[in-house]
Order: sequence, then structure tokens, then C-alpha cells
Amino acid sequence: MSLRNRVTPFGEIVAVPARGTLMGNRGVLHNAEQRIVRDWQVRRWIACRLEFRGRHRPVMPPGRWTALFFLDEATALAAGHRPCAECRHADYQRFRTAWSAADPWPPSPASPTPEPPSGWSSVEAIDRQLHAERRHGPWQPRTHLAELITLPDGAFIAHDGAAWLVSNDALLRWTPAGYTARRPRASGMVTLLTPPSLVAVLAAGYTPMLHPSAT
Repeated sequence: MSLRNRVTPFGEIVAVPARGTLMGNRGVLHNAEQRIVRDWQVRRWIACRLEFRGRHRPVMPPGRWTALFFLDEATALAAGHRPCAECRHADYQRFRTAWSAADPWPPSPASPTPEPPSGWSSVEAIDRQLHAERRHGPWQPRTHLAELITLPDGAFIAHDGAAWLVSNDALLRWTPAGYTARRPRASGMVTLLTPPSLVAVLAAGYTPMLHPSAT
């Protein structure tokens, strides 16, 4: 029986046989019976390599962090995870550069765009900002509205109960095992799954790793 440790672009944690291409960490989510009892414990949600320096560990060891799995990095971003600074150091540096370039500080509509506060690009500030954008509360993912035609490649939207990846002039339907359908991208307002700050990072040039079925 598959453990419940696979994450969808909606941020749900589900049990499916496919493992995915990236691993994630958001703290201790399971109990002694390896059942998921919370959807997050810490604000540091990261996406990691499946293998790093020969390290091996159980997926759900007692009292230790829960290993989660994603189809690909675009899925991890949609769920609100960022690259790990240790096992994916080069990707993390690219991400930090894009974050700084995107300057995704939310401006007030009634005033000019403010300068980001001191330390805006610190890892602690990034994690605080992302956590505010991805959750209303426990088990309550936060979604946003966006104009579809403006979204960068790598962002996820919801449509007809499914998650769709923005890819050039098309949308690709997500499944746990890969992308299985394609439809043309059109204009109009859509439900955005990827947190807005991460959409800004994608627009600033950060290219996420995609599952081979996306090509």
C-alpha cells in the first residue's frame, strides 16, 4: 500500500504509487503509525533532490521530518516549496537571484510601489512571504486570481477540477504520473495555484525542472 506522501499542485497530500522526481520537507507531518496528521509544521518548505551524497533515511521515521514527493519542480512551486539551499545549492542561488530581480513585494494599490524592507531577500523573509501566500490555515490552501495570458511558463492554474501547467501557448494537464493532455492557452481570469511571489520568480527567469512528459 502506498504511503500518503505525494503532493499535488493543489497542495494536497495523497497516496499514489508514483514517487516523482523531487522530494520535499515541511517538518514532521506523520504520527507513529505513519499517518499524516498535519499538512505543515514549519514555514521552511523546501524541494530537494531524491539522492544527495549517498544519504539514506526512512520516508517516515518516528519523530523526524516527513519525506514528501513531487512530480517535478513546477508542482513543488505550485504547492509553495522553494529549492533546498543544501542539496540543490545551484538552483537555490538561481532562485534567490530571480527573487531579488522580481522584487515580489506586494504594493498598496493606493500608493506608489514601496521599497522592499531590509532583508527582503533573506531566506527567513522568503519563507514568511511564501507561507502567507500558500495557506489560509491548516489544510486550507490559498488560491489567487490571475489573467491567464500574462502567466509565465511553469505556473499552475485550476480548471475543471484539474491542475494545468502553463507551457508556451498551451496548458498541460497534471496527473500523479505525468502530463496527459494538452489544450490551447486562452485569455481570461483563472484560479492561480502557484503563489504569486513564485509566479514573479518564474517571470524573472527562473526555469523549473519539468517532468519528461511535459515536452
